Amino acid sequence: MVFWQLTIDANEPEKLARFWAAALGYVAVPPGGDDTTWGVHYRRAVGERAAFEDRLFDPDGVRPPLWFQRVPEGKAGKNRLHIDFYPTGRDDTLPVARRAEIVDARVAELVALGAGVVSRHRQDPPESPDYHVVMRDPEGNEFCVG
Repeated sequence: MVFWQLTIDANEPEKLARFWAAALGYVAVPPGGDDTTWGVHYRRAVGERAAFEDRLFDPDGVRPPLWFQRVPEGKAGKNRLHIDFYPTGRDDTLPVARRAEIVDARVAELVALGAGVVSRHRQDPPESPDYHVVMRDPEGNEFCVG
């Protein structure tokens, strides 16, 4: 089995980790016990601290962890990789108006957390279920909500 995590460059890893924890429902402590591979690594890495300040984990242990790696340079250019997340659960049976309501409500929550809206996209024809919003996190990394 291959283990992997998504590493995101950051000027302020702790701040970015707090934003993404709230956005994705992730936590700063890996799931599972201290006898798991992550548990052993975690205990060794955090020492006496209660949790990581720059790493996040899916509390269910299903989705990949995120590590916000401190770098000196700021973001330059468009991301080559980004996160898409779906408050609609990818339910294409929802009417587009209902999908847009759900997406827009989540976008408003993310803006309150410090994200910014870049653009909104509705696929033609108007009855198409594709509606998404391109956003930027507090350090300018693009992501989509759809």
